[in-house]
Amino acid sequence: MTKPVQLHAVQDVPALMLALGRAARRATRAVALAPTAVKDKALLAAAAAIRARSNEILAANARDMAAAEAAGATRALLDRLMLDGGRIEAMAKGVEDIAALPDPVGRLLETIERPNGLKIERVSTPLGVIGVIYESRPNVTADAGALCLKAGNACILRGGSDSTFSSGLIHECLVEGLRAAGLAEAAISRVPVTDRAAVGEMLKGLDGCLDVIVPRGGKSLVARVQDEARVPVFAHLEGIVHVYIHAGADFEKAKTIVRNAKLRRTGVCGAAETLLVDRAIAPQLLAPLVKMLLDSDCEVRGDAATLDVDARVVPATEADWKLEYLDSIIACRVVDGIDDAIDHIETHGSHHTDCIVTEDQGAAERFLNEVDSAIVMHNASTQFADGGEFGFGAEIGIATGRMHARGPVGLAQLCSFKYRVRGSGQTRP
Repeated sequence: MTKPVQLHAVQDVPALMLALGRAARRATRAVALAPTAVKDKALLAAAAAIRARSNEILAANARDMAAAEAAGATRALLDRLMLDGGRIEAMAKGVEDIAALPDPVGRLLETIERPNGLKIERVSTPLGVIGVIYESRPNVTADAGALCLKAGNACILRGGSDSTFSSGLIHECLVEGLRAAGLAEAAISRVPVTDRAAVGEMLKGLDGCLDVIVPRGGKSLVARVQDEARVPVFAHLEGIVHVYIHAGADFEKAKTIVRNAKLRRTGVCGAAETLLVDRAIAPQLLAPLVKMLLDSDCEVRGDAATLDVDARVVPATEADWKLEYLDSIIACRVVDGIDDAIDHIETHGSHHTDCIVTEDQGAAERFLNEVDSAIVMHNASTQFADGGEFGFGAEIGIATGRMHARGPVGLAQLCSFKYRVRGSGQTRP
């Protein structure tokens, strides 16, 4: 079982991280030029290793879970941290799905032919070395490593200390895949220490070795990365996810969507955190929705109208409209039509994922057009906010910014591009 290296002195961390960065940088050229078949061989071998070593991974995860429980981890964190046979199989299958996707490297994006005869092509290229900083979820190790490799990038993975044993075993499986394909082990590197100083070194850019950083975790982690990073960041802010039940909603569809959006897995970033119910439909649907949630052991924090329908509802504070609970808690408010719903989302949301439930196509199109979130949905559970569900194989995270990548960060978003210009002796007058 992998045991993370523990350095005896903080001053060792910069040297360790610089060595990791330089090794990853050396690996980039070979990975960027690796044929599709070679990358796919590495991924398929890694998936096979994950399955073959599932018992070891489960044992490592048990150590992480025991330590987290002893430290008083929340139910939401424990859910994100926990692995079982099904989740390990899903992890292996996700790596295989990435291998099955078309190679994004070298894809012809655009062709231009100028009047002077110059032929210009825009072609996708890898980003380079990607630093991924994440918390809790050990499966991110497999997702991030596999996605970066398929997109021709080297990566440096820094998982949370709470998942260190699980992530260590999963990383070993990825390295087995690299060895099987004859690729440099540094193509998928893992920070082997839990010292937080390692994160600081990554944010400095490792002396120019890192090209982009992807943070995946809580608000404090993402805020630190955004504040301190000296390299570009794919920002993943918290998921303050709304489900708006419009006046034209189908009752049964609304109940099914709300139940799944909130309760399927409460610890994922696509879980609904705020329920908005149109006042026009509240007399028919508010009480059944609230009762369904409460009877499912989900705490409901509501406005005055919501408090009136069930004595078990807890009064919502102003802070509740901006909270990502990642737990069996939801805020509920009655709104005065679609304008009020959109205003609430714009005021309190995080531009992650928001949904309207309605049979009114005009209202649905307006919501889809006017809500400025990375993912906007109509009549579907917000738990589909996931790269795997989008057909991306997996995701590194969901970017809520507006530059380069937005929404699930999959293969295409892990590529940049260059222009190839072909001439026949042209000179510029």
